[in-house]
Amino acid sequence: MAILTRAPRTDRTPVAPAGEPPAPRRSSTTTVLAAALLAFFVISLDGSVVNVALPAISDNLRGSMADLQWIVDGYTLMFAAFMLSAGTFSDRIGASRAYAWGLAAFTVASLACGLAPNLGTLIGARMVQGGAAALMVPASLALIRQTYTDPGKRARAIAIWTAAGSVAVAVGPVVGGMLTSGLSWRAVFYLNLPVGAIGLALLTRIAPSPRRAAPVDLLGQLSVVVSLAGLTYAVIEGGREGWGSAGVLGTLVVAAVAVAVFVLTQSRSKQPMVPLSIFKSRTVLVCLAAGFSINAVFYGAIFLLGMYFQQVRGASPVSAGAMFIPMCALISIVNMAGVKLAARKGARVPMAIGQLIMAGGSLLMLTVTPHTSFWIPVLLLVPIGLGGGLAVPSLTAAILENIDAERAGTAAAVLNTFRQVGSCLAVAAFGALIADTSHFQHGMDTSFVISVAMLLVTAVATALLLPRLTHRSGD
Repeated sequence: MAILTRAPRTDRTPVAPAGEPPAPRRSSTTTVLAAALLAFFVISLDGSVVNVALPAISDNLRGSMADLQWIVDGYTLMFAAFMLSAGTFSDRIGASRAYAWGLAAFTVASLACGLAPNLGTLIGARMVQGGAAALMVPASLALIRQTYTDPGKRARAIAIWTAAGSVAVAVGPVVGGMLTSGLSWRAVFYLNLPVGAIGLALLTRIAPSPRRAAPVDLLGQLSVVVSLAGLTYAVIEGGREGWGSAGVLGTLVVAAVAVAVFVLTQSRSKQPMVPLSIFKSRTVLVCLAAGFSINAVFYGAIFLLGMYFQQVRGASPVSAGAMFIPMCALISIVNMAGVKLAARKGARVPMAIGQLIMAGGSLLMLTVTPHTSFWIPVLLLVPIGLGGGLAVPSLTAAILENIDAERAGTAAAVLNTFRQVGSCLAVAAFGALIADTSHFQHGMDTSFVISVAMLLVTAVATALLLPRLTHRSGD
């Protein structure tokens, strides 16, 4: 990806010599960073802020458990599906334009969510939000890369950008609970409107980004959307219609065919969206599996406990949101500890330890019942958040340090896609297990048993298969 080199700012606007194009307008690094932070913050916030509002949405719009799952997964599904090609599209039209288009679509979709008269409209608007969010993430990172030409300053800017996402995930349940209790569930979406307005205003002060010829793999992108949508539909509707129903089985077949089409197109394309050779790396495969498991358990736990606190224990939305404060407050701090530990010991150590801590917290969740003291699940959420916060920063580092530089962006996009798919399928599967409220306890226990099993498998794989240090691997 090209990096713009701009002349130092002067007190007077330079005049280009006759016959030469004017010098490109220089963007303030502070303005660019503010715009990028704003995008990543609101995207990350929207991934967690809605969970606490789900019971209120259900009461107001008379939604079933499957409807609530689609409200969460509609966003995550489109975010994951379009993440793979969003960077290419951003390169084609320029990062600043991609950011503007994504933010504008995200803001309008947020307004549509807040005004939604029924569940169908709300779910559709959430899908638009997710697609717009996928476009904004690589565009915001590209803006940072283009503006910060000094590697050290760029690294600090990206670290701040990453921290903004961690903070948003941490405060999401609390903000969602406060807005839902104090105003309405619709306020959760209206919150994005002033943020979008500020972001678009900042864009007027940012120089247009260069464009780069980059092929868009439409067939590959379509096959990703169909496969993920089909799999998500089958898991959600399987809990409502039955796993042997014609609709569920037919959708699984469609998803399988879409996966086959994707693999075929990528193997034959001269410029594939996802070069299949990256999956030959043992490190990449382990990191993808670990990223899937970590996100599945983390966001699955937020979904489960959000429903538990309100539907089983009768807590208000603001009280339910407050239950997540101890877990979420430590995430950003532990993120930094994970980075430092990875620098000394390599990515393998914090990744393995983090997953084992999450597994321990999930196992202890099996002691939670409808009569357990409120403080028990609140405290047991802490190791789930701590373990995830410790492991996640090392995922990207491990992939980027063990793959060719020219494929680093693609590998990071694939990792983020796998993580989002983990979140999506966890909400779909765990929601199906607790759909029958008379068996809520059994469904929640089963969900945490699945969480423990996934994390133990990926933790062992991390410990045994990842290289000891984060130098480039030859596997």
